[in-house]
Amino acid sequence: MSEISKEPTEEKSLNFIEQIIEEDLRNGKHGGRVLTRFPPEPNGYLHIGHAKSICLNFGVAQKYGGGTNLRFDDTNPVTEDTEYVDSIKNDVQWLGFQWVNEFYASDYFDSLYEYALLLIRKGLAYVDESTSEQMAAQKGTPTEPGTNSPYRDRTPEENEALFVRMKNGEFAEGTRTLRAKIDMAAPNMIMRDPVIYRIKFAHHHRTGDKWCIYPMYDFAHGQSDSIEKITHSICTLEFIPHRDLYDWCIEKLEIFPSKQYEFARLNLTYTVMSKRKLLQLVNEQHVTGWDDPRMPTISGLRRRGYTPESIREFCDRIGVARRDNLIDVSLLEFCIREHLNKVAERRMVVLDPLKVIITNFPESQVEICHSENNPEDPNSGMREIPFGREIYVERDDFMEVAPKKYFRLAPGQMVRLKSAYIIKCDDFVKDEAGNVTELHCSYIENSKSGSDTSGINVKGTLHWVSVNEALPIEIREYDRLFTVEDLSTAEGDFKDYINPNSLQVITGYAEPALKEAAIGAKFQFMRKGYFCLDTDSTADHLVFNRTVGLKDTWGKVAAK
Repeated sequence: MSEISKEPTEEKSLNFIEQIIEEDLRNGKHGGRVLTRFPPEPNGYLHIGHAKSICLNFGVAQKYGGGTNLRFDDTNPVTEDTEYVDSIKNDVQWLGFQWVNEFYASDYFDSLYEYALLLIRKGLAYVDESTSEQMAAQKGTPTEPGTNSPYRDRTPEENEALFVRMKNGEFAEGTRTLRAKIDMAAPNMIMRDPVIYRIKFAHHHRTGDKWCIYPMYDFAHGQSDSIEKITHSICTLEFIPHRDLYDWCIEKLEIFPSKQYEFARLNLTYTVMSKRKLLQLVNEQHVTGWDDPRMPTISGLRRRGYTPESIREFCDRIGVARRDNLIDVSLLEFCIREHLNKVAERRMVVLDPLKVIITNFPESQVEICHSENNPEDPNSGMREIPFGREIYVERDDFMEVAPKKYFRLAPGQMVRLKSAYIIKCDDFVKDEAGNVTELHCSYIENSKSGSDTSGINVKGTLHWVSVNEALPIEIREYDRLFTVEDLSTAEGDFKDYINPNSLQVITGYAEPALKEAAIGAKFQFMRKGYFCLDTDSTADHLVFNRTVGLKDTWGKVAAK
């Protein structure tokens, strides 16, 4: 991995994909059209790495007046599910994009079968009876050429007859494959007679039991692009070795010349991006599901409180590179923090309560205070907050013996309660173990926010909640799912590095305005961070996920 990128960049020059497209447009290539595609395999939920690909494919097409096809690569019926199809469509739309056509590789199974027959008739494909182990041995090594399969020189007529019998279900799974006939001494190992069709007796979620032979992705990919007349087929770097086969198939079949381009995939610190590993985390119940807020899936990020705007901004900031790098997750957190600061309404929530009795405030009286919903948004309005004789403040907002420049509560010290009064700490009560259990304070009557005539200036402002009206809520505080920065270099099983403290659940006490919150609503809990109402919530039990803290505290802890 290269050096970790932490700082946001304002560089807005054209990326290399945009440069290629602009050159093609200048030259009139493809008639000045731009048509990209996003080709997910429906065998898992999309993650933040896919978000980068979505933003790139849909973004460049939009920029140049083109469109993007959503095409599901459903060539392996064993691993695919309509649940994944639905989640993928939901994620793409949630990110703010809309495809011009919805296609499936299975739409082209008849055409792909005809293409395979064409290669056979041209003497460019043959049916092989070698086992997978025998084929691996035939491949040779990167420094030694492979050896021809004993079935390589069958006639086109023999191969076509055998391939038809494969399609008709006459052979057992694993006993026959169709291989492209290219070059067993090719420097690119992928070009050493790759398998392009295999037998699978599996029910397909769209074609049912019509087929028992299925094309390999490498064969379906380029031909599907060509059928749709995709102009710019954008892939991640691991597909570079596969480009030779992509071009070979298109050339030999003499079909529309779609072209493949590769960019660096997203790698994020403290995160895994492998769908296989993410599936493992789900199946082994290290997380609660694909949408667990600790997961890097788009559905997990959405449930945690991330916004589509923040993810698009993140993808824009990291740019499109030609080589792999490792992006610091703090940049993603920076983007959501910046967006939520503008749009999230403020609420007061106390997470570690210490009771304060305001001794000179009438016992039965409730006074209404008013506070702005979001100081960053003048149109966000005001809300009412009840104030009474007994309130909660945060336990760490009091010190029995306070150092200099401590501007919170301490014996004899004054603070302002946010949107309410100035109070002075007169006394405190301890239990038998020496823990402070209660503060006794007095309030300054003419110091109410918005109409303060006291002339008293205090440097500290605390958030608070009225005890009688306090709303108990469940708070889920999330941390990094893994304890190491770069899991690709970590030894042993990646699950050994799961952070045992990645989820802490506590009870908080909120101002009553939160009772009206809708699922997914986002708030800044003042002085605590940004939180989102979780889908587990009920009318009687509100659950809030911490999206991100107010500041990047992890970086400071990690530095120590």
